[in-house]
Amino acid sequence: MDDADGYFPERVAATYDDSSEGMFDPAFIDTVAGVLAGLADGGRALELGIGTGRIALPLARRGVEVHGIDMSRAMAARLRAKPGGDAIGVTIGDFATTRVDGTFSLAYLVFNTIENLTMQDAQVACFRNAAAHLEPGGCFVVEVEVPELRRLPPGQTVLPWRVTPTQWAFDIYDTATQAMSSNYITVTGGRGEVRSIPFRYVWPAELDLMAQIAGMRLRDRWEDWNGRPFTGDSRRHVSVWEKV
Repeated sequence: MDDADGYFPERVAATYDDSSEGMFDPAFIDTVAGVLAGLADGGRALELGIGTGRIALPLARRGVEVHGIDMSRAMAARLRAKPGGDAIGVTIGDFATTRVDGTFSLAYLVFNTIENLTMQDAQVACFRNAAAHLEPGGCFVVEVEVPELRRLPPGQTVLPWRVTPTQWAFDIYDTATQAMSSNYITVTGGRGEVRSIPFRYVWPAELDLMAQIAGMRLRDRWEDWNGRPFTGDSRRHVSVWEKV
């Protein structure tokens, strides 16, 4: 990482919202915003890793006062340029440790962003930071994948997940340290670009322990934002912890 904006500098921020599928699908975003608005229950919400406002803006349109923390000035500038973006306060900094004024009824961290903290100590600090911002009874929500280790054949550390004539994407796992990276190779006009982003994968039970250390307890865990039950076959989860 050689940019003050971390792994989301302007060249990434410029195209971050281009897709209309998956996590950017309007119906999906509306579902997420609806769940979070219900958990906020009329109070303020704090988004850790607010980015370009993919979730914050529709949540604010539901009447929730939203504040965000993000390291990337480029991503925050994209948020502010959108309709309603100037009404959302953004604090630039590391969401594991950066504090903002006031308390919140909801803090949330979506789409695997907890894994952007590449050390266990930083992930623990993030839970403590979220709890420090919450009112008693407030909720901390994390959406994150379940590590895909069962898909790795014995002795293999690389898991490809996109292969096209012009794009290759694959994850590399280190099971000894829980370090992983997502790697992208894109060919445009005969020229190749390589991008690699490090992560630290984390298990549901490990997150529960982090929550306990921070003074929170598990309230709900679902497979998705529609509230489907979390099972041993679930590939991701939405977990809700409540500040004791």
